[in-house]
Amino acid sequence: MATSGRADDTRPGVRAGEADGVADGAGDPVPGPLDSVLRPVRAGNGFEEALEQILQLLRLGLVPPGERLPSERELSQHLRISRVTLREVLKVLQDQGMVESRRGRYGGTFVLPRTAAPDGSGELRRRIAAVDVEDTLRFREVLEAGAAGLCAEGLTADAEGRLRGALDATQGARLEDYRRQDTLLHLTLAELSGSRTLAAQYAGVRATLNELLDCIPLLVRNLEHSQQQHAAVVEAVLDRDPDAAREMMREHCGGTAALLRGFLA
Repeated sequence: MATSGRADDTRPGVRAGEADGVADGAGDPVPGPLDSVLRPVRAGNGFEEALEQILQLLRLGLVPPGERLPSERELSQHLRISRVTLREVLKVLQDQGMVESRRGRYGGTFVLPRTAAPDGSGELRRRIAAVDVEDTLRFREVLEAGAAGLCAEGLTADAEGRLRGALDATQGARLEDYRRQDTLLHLTLAELSGSRTLAAQYAGVRATLNELLDCIPLLVRNLEHSQQQHAAVVEAVLDRDPDAAREMMREHCGGTAALLRGFLA
C-alpha cells in the first residue's frame, strides 16, 4: 500500500530496501523495479536523458500523486548526474505542473495529480495517434513471456519472496492504487529475469501501455480475472515451469490487448 511522505530518505509507495532500489549500508543500490527506470545517463545528454527517465517514472505511476519522489541525493546517485542538473530537470517538471517542491522537515518534491481529461475517449484517441498500438502490444507480450520464462528457470529464495510480496500487494490494493501495484508486479518479474536490457525495455513499453490504460475505466470483473492470471503466472514461476509461465503470461497479455482493442473499436 502507498504511504505518506516521510522525513527520512525512504521512498514512498514501496517498502524500504525492497522494490525501490534504496541504497544499502554499503552505499550500493538494492536492485528493484526503479532500477529498470532510473539508470546512469550517458555523457553528453545528461539533462535530456534524466528528464526522460523521471518522466517515465511518473508515467509508470511508481510514485503516485501526493507522494514524494526519491530524494535529490538518491536520484543523482541513480542517474549519475550533478544535483545542479537534477534541479534543472525538476524545475521543468514543476513548470509543467507535474510536481511541486515543498520546504521544511517533511519537504521534498511531490507528484501532483494528473488533470483528468473531460472526454476520456477523446483523450485515448489522441494518445493512440502517437503510438503504434499493435506493435506495442506485441512487443509487450514478447518481453513479458520471456521474463516469466526466465524467472521460472529458477529464482533465489530472496527473489521468490520479492515476487510473492509484489503479488500480495496487488491482491490487497485499493482500486485507485491497483494499476500502480500491477505495474510493480510486472516490473518485478522483468527485473528478476536477470536481464537489465529486458527490464529497461519493458519499463518503456509499460509506460506507453499505462498511458493508454489510464484512459479507460477500471473494470472490477477484469481486475478479478487479472488477479487470477497473476497468481497462475507466479505459481508457474515458483514451480519452475517455464512453459506454463510463458503460456499463462501470454494469456494475461492477450486479455489486456483485447480490453484495449474493445475500447478503441
